[in-house]
Amino acid sequence: MDKFPFARRTNWQQETNALNKALEELEARRIPVMDLTVSNPTSCGFVYPQGMLSALNALDNFRYHPDACGMKAARAAVANYYAGQKTILSPDEIILTASTSEAYSFLMRLLVNPGEKVLIPKPSYPLFQFLLEINDVNFDYYPLVYDGQWRLDRQALERCVDAKTRAIILVNPNNPTGSYISHDDLDFLNEFCHKHHMAIISDEVFFDYALTNGDFVSLAGNKRALTFTLGGLSKTLGLPQMKCAWILASGPQAILKESLSRLEIIADTYLSVNTPVQNALGEWLGHVPALQAQIMARVKENWQWLSAHLNDHTQLLSLDGGWYATLRIPAIKSEEEWALEFLREDHVSVYPGYFFDFDREAYIVLSLLAPVNIFQEAAGRIMRRLAKI
Repeated sequence: MDKFPFARRTNWQQETNALNKALEELEARRIPVMDLTVSNPTSCGFVYPQGMLSALNALDNFRYHPDACGMKAARAAVANYYAGQKTILSPDEIILTASTSEAYSFLMRLLVNPGEKVLIPKPSYPLFQFLLEINDVNFDYYPLVYDGQWRLDRQALERCVDAKTRAIILVNPNNPTGSYISHDDLDFLNEFCHKHHMAIISDEVFFDYALTNGDFVSLAGNKRALTFTLGGLSKTLGLPQMKCAWILASGPQAILKESLSRLEIIADTYLSVNTPVQNALGEWLGHVPALQAQIMARVKENWQWLSAHLNDHTQLLSLDGGWYATLRIPAIKSEEEWALEFLREDHVSVYPGYFFDFDREAYIVLSLLAPVNIFQEAAGRIMRRLAKI
């Protein structure tokens, strides 16, 4: 049979990697694995108020009121949530989407022609490559460097720009490094983007989860450069299955107005956010403090335990926020060899650093979301193995 001519943008490597093969082998032998890669809060034992589901019972859910940018009451609920954080936004500058991944796709369609590029951080979230390739967008990495704290390499960032660069993506705080954008960074980025006629996309899904007190700044409402700040229920409320996220648009008024006009048409093409969740959004966002308190308590306890149980062969890298911790371990083996050893010998699953494009070895990344007893046992096994070196 002749090979079918699928689109080149979907020519991904689809072979099962060594770590997934090892996991499958353990599952086949019915050997339980302690998962320190967990990212789904609904599988981590947090308690969600049962009354939240009653918000889905509204009779108005049987009526369809399509609004390209999302129902006005739902957008007002998001604006009210940010007002509680002393950020004043207009509902007319908010666009609802079904996920932050969809928000990225909308923004690529708005900002970038095929063959043009955006800048993405390294190390950071590995899904960016897929999101950009699906949208026929090229990309280049700009480095985050570590000297006791993570920081933008501004000179390297300047070298990444060319005539086809249209936007920079920030993750604030970055995943997995947990580093925030500072006020000084924002001043630099605003000037940088103004000079190069670029937009800023700031992914702030983890912004509420600060572990330290620092010079952290959200880009929500940033008016000095065209800016799109992303958030959503997946992290803000620990409800990824409810499929609701948002784009907060800001910037100089003339270009902002044109951006919103074009985004409205893009969003109207999909109308992807379901009515019941939009109707429930106002009530659900009222539960944010209680649910985030549970998640923060878990993350802090695991982070503090890990900090107290390091040995001479492990270094916990600086962390200001988010749900992940990065450990530097001896490079006497590759990251994949270490991760396979932890999996096969200790029955603990971790992320190797290359998953996030760390530029050297050896790093592993641990999720701090796991239940405390599981985290301490699993991380303890890793520490005991490393102590034997």
